[in-house]
Amino acid sequence: MSRPLPWDDIKTPGSDYNVRLISNGGVIPAFWGRDTDGQCLFLISLEGDHRRAFAEGRTSAHGIDVDLQKDTTSERQNLVLTLERQVDGDLFCALCESLFESLRTVDRPETALSVALTHLKRWKAFLAGRNPRLLSAEEIRGLFAELTFLTSLYDGRLSQADAVSAWTGADRVHQDFVFSDRAMEVKSLSGTDRSTVRISSEDQLESIQDRLFLMTYRLRDISDAAHGRSLNDLVAAITGELTDADAIEEFDRRLAAYGYVSLPEYDRPRILVAGVQSYRVEDGFPRIIRSGLPAGITHVKYQIDIERLAPFGCPLDDVLEGI
Repeated sequence: MSRPLPWDDIKTPGSDYNVRLISNGGVIPAFWGRDTDGQCLFLISLEGDHRRAFAEGRTSAHGIDVDLQKDTTSERQNLVLTLERQVDGDLFCALCESLFESLRTVDRPETALSVALTHLKRWKAFLAGRNPRLLSAEEIRGLFAELTFLTSLYDGRLSQADAVSAWTGADRVHQDFVFSDRAMEVKSLSGTDRSTVRISSEDQLESIQDRLFLMTYRLRDISDAAHGRSLNDLVAAITGELTDADAIEEFDRRLAAYGYVSLPEYDRPRILVAGVQSYRVEDGFPRIIRSGLPAGITHVKYQIDIERLAPFGCPLDDVLEGI
């Protein structure tokens, strides 16, 4: 049975809208509502005139109408999201709830509009990229590890745009990052995986780049919010740090390609990075690669004992040297 939706108890009006203020929000008011056709609405009330900014940044998502309208009872303007197909109510509700959460800390109307339009672009790419579904626990940790390494790239190493472009994990190529003359495969370790690294194909530890590295992140689920952070927290932190417009747009596209949008379900688990180790993948490294497979063998999956990787360990500075 589907969960109750916030529009269930809002009656269809004879004119204009019926709306209900969403409580526990920030400075920018947001509302659930219905229009005269009974369609579900999400409204953001904005002070000032934002027609130009809306026209420049306007976007749309399949099945959702996006419009900026003058409030009939005040000098404010309303950013109005209208669900066109009621069957998509659950997905529309998730979009609106995640947008509402992203507006909690926003106190300027022009910023609220920008955040909302950026959020919609991410959802548009998500809906176009794959069938909407929740990421599995393993996918959440894998994405968390990859994004953690991404922050290492743009933190004084590569430009923000180059760092985001280096992230290829979202595009499902053989390695998660390709930059300069090297490639990086990132793995998360947690629970029963603490003593082994799972390799998902014969191509993952073979690269045409001059240098190939394996990076492991030991992740622990914790309840202490002061030390751990969720996947949503990490994405929000990166989004806040990115200042290059091209990097922001590409980051949103790659998140959507991975299958991520900000949903309340990704507020848990809270994750702590308990350890990081990088390894050089070179002669003698324990691996199965395509060029060494007997004819007819393919789609190989295997695990490597972490203790066997110790001779190949190297500091992160070696991985990032010279870029």
